[in-house]
Amino acid sequence: MMILTYWREVVFIIFCLVTLIQLGYYLGFFSRLAFYKPKPKQQIQQQPVSVVICARDEADNIVKNLPGVLVQNYKTSHEVILVNDNSFDDTKYLIEELKKTFKNLVPVELTQEAKLIAGKKFPLSMGIKSARHETLLLTDADCVPASENWMQKMQDGYDQGIEVVLGYGAYNKNKGLLNKIIRFETFHTALQYMSYALAGIPYMGVGRNLSYKKDVFIRNKGFSSINQIPGGDDDLFINKVATKTNTTIVIDPEAHTLSEPKQTWGEWITQKTRHYSTAKYYQRKHKLFLGLYSATQFLFYPLLIIAAIVFNWWIVLSVFAVKFIVQSVIYYKTMKKLNEGDLWPWLIFFDVWMSVYYLIFIPALFKKPKVKWK
Repeated sequence: MMILTYWREVVFIIFCLVTLIQLGYYLGFFSRLAFYKPKPKQQIQQQPVSVVICARDEADNIVKNLPGVLVQNYKTSHEVILVNDNSFDDTKYLIEELKKTFKNLVPVELTQEAKLIAGKKFPLSMGIKSARHETLLLTDADCVPASENWMQKMQDGYDQGIEVVLGYGAYNKNKGLLNKIIRFETFHTALQYMSYALAGIPYMGVGRNLSYKKDVFIRNKGFSSINQIPGGDDDLFINKVATKTNTTIVIDPEAHTLSEPKQTWGEWITQKTRHYSTAKYYQRKHKLFLGLYSATQFLFYPLLIIAAIVFNWWIVLSVFAVKFIVQSVIYYKTMKKLNEGDLWPWLIFFDVWMSVYYLIFIPALFKKPKVKWK
């Protein structure tokens, strides 16, 4: 009865609670990336590296992107393993031509589908098995390194005890609203997984730019525990093997990779639905942290509007102002670090958009993943 009498105050209190939880994430987690400064290395060590790329009918992307991987400024021994997974296009012949010029290119030809192993995991496993070096650097055929120092910068992340290095896989800056939304969503995902890693709670990486030791792969029996799941060769594997002591991040702009984003809303929604279908398999603590953040982010603006109508609007807007100022500072500094500074003026739009975003993609958590990776 008392709740009914003071329902306006209850709405305001719930709004304040949601705001406090959001501020907790920004100040407790995301500020770690915003103010992150890598420790200066006493000496640069170049360890032998095996780059592993899987391709299925990626002839056009191989022509555009593979040379950027093959001409890396890395003097120590390295190889580029390209797994041709049952392609029907000209991928095989392109690899043969490139092999004549680049002796460090190592083709792995697959001519049969793997039974009972869904998605990209089998070709990636074959590539890793073929790797001669302990340090693995993974990217995709539709990615190109942002600089000739990508290999060196990612390798610099390794130090004593480090076995996993998380990089940033950015998208090219093109015109249009969809491009900005795709790039913001990519930034927002990186803000979370990199901040959590800095907080000692690593939970995922992206296959567009990821490195780990071959021993980690062998020690954990590869993808055997997730073979039945079509996706997850990057995020679920890292969710399993990454710890607070063996994982670090590299955010140097020269260490980024660049991909061409989807050109239509339908293609992008399909892509994101596939990605989100693996999140249900994360460890329970990760699902709790991510779920609470998403839920409060989704509820923030509806509660803001309702509280402003039924309670003192100027008090409600004051609470909003505090949250938005903290958020703006952290986003500004982080976007500058990840070379996404042009997105910052759109912050209020993106913040409101996230409520719509969750409505679109929450159903993906309950969908059965597709079997094929391409």
